[in-house]
Amino acid sequence: MLNNPTVEKLKDMKLKVMAAMLQDPDSTLRELSFEERLGLMVEKEWIAKKNARIKKLLKKAALGMDACIEDIDYSVDRSIDKKTIQVLSTCAFLEQKLNIVISGKTGSGKSYLSCAFGNNACRQGYTVKYYRIPELLLEIQDAKNDYRYSKFLKQLQKVKLLILDDIGLKSYTLEESRDLLEITESRYNKASTILSGQVTHTKWYDLFPDPTIADAIMDRIIHNSYILALNSKKSMREVMAKKKIELLKTMD
Repeated sequence: MLNNPTVEKLKDMKLKVMAAMLQDPDSTLRELSFEERLGLMVEKEWIAKKNARIKKLLKKAALGMDACIEDIDYSVDRSIDKKTIQVLSTCAFLEQKLNIVISGKTGSGKSYLSCAFGNNACRQGYTVKYYRIPELLLEIQDAKNDYRYSKFLKQLQKVKLLILDDIGLKSYTLEESRDLLEITESRYNKASTILSGQVTHTKWYDLFPDPTIADAIMDRIIHNSYILALNSKKSMREVMAKKKIELLKTMD
């Protein structure tokens, strides 16, 4: 009789797991003390809420692919330093407001690595947002047309880890250059950014028509960045595709 109002109050406080455990108690837990049972209920509620938050963060991040730090390939023919990845996986760089710049040819795993860092940050409770730069520039233009450009920039500024993929697919116009400068300026020493693309950062100057803007962007990104240059001898997309095919064969 006493459980019914208590269960409803727990539900009202959005403690659904605790409510379910109280409403339908596990008979194997009867030998535990009150404190032990309460501790177990709180633990399961905490885990459920943490998982729900991670799921929400991952959804908002809209990562370009399903990638995990634990699944990174450290094959001999890839130039990925495991110690550096382990350091970055702690997310200390986010607390220090540092950046990551990743470069490498097509198929070297740039996007995968970027998304793996994003996935890891979400699992540690940080807000993340992923954009391919061509799509970001289109969204910025839409924001300008709808008179919400300032609001959009403020939203980007609040994100703890902003991932900008595919930098350097083309040279940028003066307006696009200024937009990218606004983003880097608003995040400088306030939040972390990952920039990845085929063009190495030493050649970014060629992407911008105004050398002053190029200098300003470089100054706000490069000096505070971990530089990761990937040099894979084989396409990681090909490797991943072969793994999926082999997995399907084992399931037949």
